Amino acid sequence: MMPLLAAVVVFVGALCALDLILTLGVIKRLREQTTLLAKMSGPPPAISIGEEIGEFEATTVDGEPVSRELLTGETLVAFFSPTCGPCKEKLPAFVDHVRALPAGGTQALAVVVGEADDAAAFLAELSPVARVVLEGVGGPLGKAFQASAYPTLLRVAPGEDGRVVVTANQVALDRPTAVPA
Repeated sequence: MMPLLAAVVVFVGALCALDLILTLGVIKRLREQTTLLAKMSGPPPAISIGEEIGEFEATTVDGEPVSRELLTGETLVAFFSPTCGPCKEKLPAFVDHVRALPAGGTQALAVVVGEADDAAAFLAELSPVARVVLEGVGGPLGKAFQASAYPTLLRVAPGEDGRVVVTANQVALDRPTAVPA
């Protein structure tokens, strides 16, 4: 009976050791995946490159009209939400990037999605460098650009046929811009 008991204990010990090795492998893989996810620049864009922007009309916080027809050159469009942590992190980089554009704020449109009270800090930072629109969730610009996650950064420009289309749907703010003036 004793040899059988010893064999069972050795078997259970080996099984536990195998379980431990497999668990450590899973933990290592999860850490790798977490690192990869953290490096991603944000949510996947809802709108594709080459896709036409929908119709919209809005007014900036400075009273300037904005519509699809008024986007006559390549434009950087950003959607931020004051309740979004990654938006708060990307805001300074966006402001610096827009300042470096050859035509400055005329080439940038920032949409702040939220209530005016919550968005005050965003509006104060963005207004000096870009055209800024404040709208609620599901507003006309959000629908036109299919922005449902924040931050969303796009480049749009009129195509050869005159339609305003997305030219980039994942804009890296840390790279120098090559937008013509």
